[in-house]
Amino acid sequence: MPASAATIVTLTGTGIPHATPGRAGAGVLVRHGDVALQFDAGRGTVIRLAEAGCEPHALDAVLLTHVHSDHVVDLADVAMTRWIQRQLHACGALTILAVEGQATRFVARMLEPYDDDIASRMAHVQADAPQLDLRSYPLPVTPTEVWRSGDGDVLVEAVGVHHEPIREAVAYRVTTPTGVVVISGDTRVCDEVEDLSRGADVLVHEACRTTAMRDLIAGSVFERIFSYHADTVALGGLAERAGVPHVVLTHLIPSPTTPDEEAAFEQDLRDGGYTGHVTVGRDLVTVELGR
Repeated sequence: MPASAATIVTLTGTGIPHATPGRAGAGVLVRHGDVALQFDAGRGTVIRLAEAGCEPHALDAVLLTHVHSDHVVDLADVAMTRWIQRQLHACGALTILAVEGQATRFVARMLEPYDDDIASRMAHVQADAPQLDLRSYPLPVTPTEVWRSGDGDVLVEAVGVHHEPIREAVAYRVTTPTGVVVISGDTRVCDEVEDLSRGADVLVHEACRTTAMRDLIAGSVFERIFSYHADTVALGGLAERAGVPHVVLTHLIPSPTTPDEEAAFEQDLRDGGYTGHVTVGRDLVTVELGR
């Protein structure tokens, strides 16, 4: 892999559990040279990967941030599609990295509903069953290496974050020769992500307009839901303190449908003190580092 290769970050999904036209489920694709890493696999991930020019057979690994359906519902599709693509593209087992516990239990069981489909395809054309290379790790309390490319050029670290009542949630930091990318997963604004983001070129962070909607959601179920997501005003302060030059917002709550609604997300970060560049994510938005 050429050390000069750009680091390419693509949002494969910016949506939330409530479906919004044009927004697939949560996911981020990071590429450097021949290395391709997918973080989470919400609804529509396989289609977005194809649109990004990186189909499942080309992935080196899928890394999960936590188990909520909107982050993992398309993982079985990634695995099954990769398996079928082996008819045309040589590729090995799908490597999946996840915290030991809820996520590994999910992965171990996710193909069971496809038993009959797998059996019929094997009887017809497939030489063997889908293969998963599930690599688990304990929930890390400090940034911990969980994956490295064969040549050592691409390093991924994970750290536990705060998405309680989901306690097995992590953020990731990807370091390549041409850039550093932090992916928050789902979390409240927290010191762990702030520390992980120091020295990063791009922070891809979930975004929830809690401050703006506080009165509207008071006493409703959304007040509880918003409590374990990242308030956009507080996120602006985190990004400024960490010195991150570019914040890419994803998992947008509530999903914006107009330019003015998108602009409100950026304004929240400004109100929190952020002075860097803000991208309010849309599906397939791409950021290139080191070009």
